[in-house]
Amino acid sequence: MSTTPQNPSPRTGGRLRNEDAHHSVLEATAALLVENGYGALTIEGVAKRANVAKSTVYRWWKSKPALVMDAYAHETATRVPEPDTGTLEGDLTAFLTDLYRIGHDPVRAKALTGLMAEAQLDPAFAEAFRAWARTRRELVAGLLTRALARQEIPPTTDLTHATDLVFGPFWYRLLVEHAPLDPTQAQAHAATVLHGLTHRP
Repeated sequence: MSTTPQNPSPRTGGRLRNEDAHHSVLEATAALLVENGYGALTIEGVAKRANVAKSTVYRWWKSKPALVMDAYAHETATRVPEPDTGTLEGDLTAFLTDLYRIGHDPVRAKALTGLMAEAQLDPAFAEAFRAWARTRRELVAGLLTRALARQEIPPTTDLTHATDLVFGPFWYRLLVEHAPLDPTQAQAHAATVLHGLTHRP
């Protein structure tokens, strides 16, 4: 006679352990990236910090660039969520305030400028970096699309150029360091962008 239970409970332990390990790898990668930079980061070091086997890391990520940008995307999504205040100026102010906080964190700023520099030198990494940057651009494009629906900006607005206007000062100040990235200036910068999009001669 069979002793197999008629309604066995679903086995979730393995799945949960995998989710925990996946999260641990992303957290370890983000931490090592900030601490040591992209060049010094290794899969072996990530596996050791996350307390998983190196083969586990390679099972989910086929290359170091893919892992690094996935980890940075994970951290960015956690730190800079999509705002929805009901107005474009409010949304841009909230987004830029969070974004500009990178300028007040020298370690994070150094990590991001290092990633940008690596993207200019390594074609494989450039592809992963652009994919991450695209997700940030899509977020801002979503804010602008909602503003179009609310008729806050003209229907002829070039959303690609408008998105560039949002990110341009951030990247220029981060890389050139000619002026600070000050979160208290976010509202004024958002108002400037909005004025440029809605101004009529």
